[in-house]
Formats: sequence, structure tokens, C-alpha cells
Amino acid sequence: MAGTALAAGVLAVSATLTMGLAGFGGAAVTAQRAAGAADAAALAAADAASGAVITAEEPCALAARVAAASAARLTSCVLVGVTATVEVRVAFGVLAAGSRARAAPAPG
Repeated sequence: MAGTALAAGVLAVSATLTMGLAGFGGAAVTAQRAAGAADAAALAAADAASGAVITAEEPCALAARVAAASAARLTSCVLVGVTATVEVRVAFGVLAAGSRARAAPAPG
């Protein structure tokens, strides 16, 4: 009887730890997705603002489209000259991961 209770306790603790680690891993992956989406959106906006990418879209509209392609939502886009600073959000269950990135053309 004591062995059964001990085994049940060990299984309960193992299941709890597994679920916690799975949640932590999912959050880490979502944060990396947000960082990648922000980087790509900032580069797209900076390239459009500098004329390196020819597009009829405004730079921030292009950044929003690039972010959406990564399942992210553009929450902020600021252009100062050809330097773009963007913020994105990526949903993770009922929470969200956010990231900010800045990009500008290489000097030269």
C-alpha cells in the first residue's frame, strides 16, 4: 500500500514538472519567433524607406505584412530617416511575447 502511494506521488510530481518544462519551452520558442519576426519587419521597413526594395507599399505597411507572415502582429513602427524601429507581438496561449528591433541600411 505504501509503495502504491509513493509511486502515485512520484508520477504526480513527474507530470507536474513535465508540464511546467513544456510550458517554459513553448514560451522560449515563442520569444524567439517574436525576435525573428521583429528583425525581419525592421529590415523590410528600412529597405523600403531607403529604396533598396522597390515597393508601392509604405515602409510600415510592408513591415506589418512581413510580421504577419511570421504569425506576428506589428504593434509599433517608427521611421526616422531610413532607420526603422518596430515592435511585434506573437500570441502564446492567453499570453503574448513581444520583441523590438531596429534596422538601417549599412553605411557606405
